[in-house]
Amino acid sequence: MKTRSLIALALTGLIAATGQAAAGPEVNTATGAVLVAGKPAPGLAVHGFDVVAFFTDSRPVQGDAKFAYAHKDATYRFASEANLAAFKANPAKYEPAYGGYCAYGVSVGAKFDGDPRYWKIVDGKLYLNLDAGIQQAWLKDVPGAIRKAEVNWPKLADKLPSEIK
Repeated sequence: MKTRSLIALALTGLIAATGQAAAGPEVNTATGAVLVAGKPAPGLAVHGFDVVAFFTDSRPVQGDAKFAYAHKDATYRFASEANLAAFKANPAKYEPAYGGYCAYGVSVGAKFDGDPRYWKIVDGKLYLNLDAGIQQAWLKDVPGAIRKAEVNWPKLADKLPSEIK
């Protein structure tokens, strides 16, 4: 594993432990005030990127605050009204695995931030990873990592990253 990845992992843990990252238990959310229809709403999921666009455009696309939707204690943003409507019609199809936390992290029993620039769709599900180095480690055995993550997720889902030892 690269030094950069190790540093990123350490910093992610430090940020989570100090409360600077407002990661909710089941959905990874960004910090800061979010408004939906002029009212306070939960933090941003997927750093404000449009989860539908990963499927329709095959790339990360930044969402727009005017196409925001609060779902499962997180605010999702979309690049268009059509993408917002698609998400509303079938959120489970577009929600990232493990609430948008790093898929590799969950496979090793941890919760790290999921960066939308490091993503992959596997069997119709969106997976995010912390960074390029971590994604390379995850890509070495995607089916094995997903199997491990599926076993770990029920034990991690309702915990904040700082609560995981």
